[in-house]
Amino acid sequence: MTGARGPRAALRASGRGEGPSASAPRAAPREAFPVTGPVAAGRDEGPSASAPRAALRLPGPRARRLALGLAAALLAGCSAGPTEAAPDGRGTPETSAATGAAATPDPSRAPTGRTPDGILLVADFGSDTVTFVDPGRDGSGNGGAPIASVKVGTAPYGLVVGEDGRAWVATAEGVAVVDTRERTRLALVPYETESGPVTTGEYRGGGMGIALAPDGKHVYVGVNVPGGDGAVEVIDTATREVTGTAPVGMRPFDVDVSPDGREVYATDHDSFDVTAVDAGSLETRRMEVAPYGTEGGLGSWLKPHYAVVRPEDGKLLLPFEGERLAVLDPRTGEVTIEPMTANTHQHGAALAPDGTLLVVGTGPIGSDDEDPSLTVRSPDGEERVVPLDGPHEDVAVSKDGRTAYVTGGFTRDGYWNGITVVDLDDEESEPVRLKAGNRPLGIVIL
Repeated sequence: MTGARGPRAALRASGRGEGPSASAPRAAPREAFPVTGPVAAGRDEGPSASAPRAALRLPGPRARRLALGLAAALLAGCSAGPTEAAPDGRGTPETSAATGAAATPDPSRAPTGRTPDGILLVADFGSDTVTFVDPGRDGSGNGGAPIASVKVGTAPYGLVVGEDGRAWVATAEGVAVVDTRERTRLALVPYETESGPVTTGEYRGGGMGIALAPDGKHVYVGVNVPGGDGAVEVIDTATREVTGTAPVGMRPFDVDVSPDGREVYATDHDSFDVTAVDAGSLETRRMEVAPYGTEGGLGSWLKPHYAVVRPEDGKLLLPFEGERLAVLDPRTGEVTIEPMTANTHQHGAALAPDGTLLVVGTGPIGSDDEDPSLTVRSPDGEERVVPLDGPHEDVAVSKDGRTAYVTGGFTRDGYWNGITVVDLDDEESEPVRLKAGNRPLGIVIL
């Protein structure tokens, strides 16, 4: 899902590209398989939040183009838009000439017995499965391939894995529980929140962001209710039952947990805010995060998407447009802004063990934007922007912090069925494209 862009709202109606804001020539990535996928248009939107504004405003060309951007958004159909659905109202694999064939697992490559460490697991947003992917030699992507898939439920979005090897997958139907070691589905936990018929596509109802408590006893899933406020549902991991529900904002793209496990944070894309949920009482408070303002309303692209929680101080880091990093202090609701350099629409984010921030640039919305990229931002704010070929959505980083895996699924049109593998140590190396699943979105490393 994209957010609206105040300043950037300018002419972000259609098309995506790829590449960082760096001026260096792009090296074509090595491919583990041929990939196709022209970027088609796709939209999202969201109303303005009513919470008091905490964002620090920075002037810039994006802000000066707000009016033009809104007009372009309206002309392009940037509205609440109908939920995409298959003709039968359920979900079917979304493959076409535009996206390339879905990556079919090769059973002969699947390991016998338990799944080894280091295998990748992706949520197939274009299907009803999760796919296990061998990342290749030394995790480099070279020689890698999908090895097995497990049915979990319609249009899986986010996923998280506990120390016990169980994966919790947010689908349109409920939260699937998968034994990743045996590669089987154990259960499907239905939502208590009514989110409409089970459908597919960017605006579908059901689970989106999902997180696990530090002690592994609870899972928190953000449930999207098309056209209204969402909810965070609490699942007891022992009983696999929903034990509580808390109201949050519109379209909870991402869910995170504080380092001490006392608070849960829902990043509410369409209401320009983050909702903090007390893990004990389920009391909530909203904190606006809108460094470009909320004037664009439903037609705006400048909204929060994904967040990470910084372990040392508990602050949330939310990237915007490759231009601004919003740093939210959940104790006070105050937001400070740090500059970024990729100058492209951004979605997924992850933290490496050493505190390096990785941010996925999905590609341009307007003519002045740069192409898709992966921003590698050190704790001191220094950035390296790695060009990517085509739209991408989310990112995971290896335990040693040396490799990033970026999914090509993308919440909007223009996705491709694979993962880009980026060597974070070798700045001269070219990214490797690895075949993986059907519109892979969420990703974890087992």
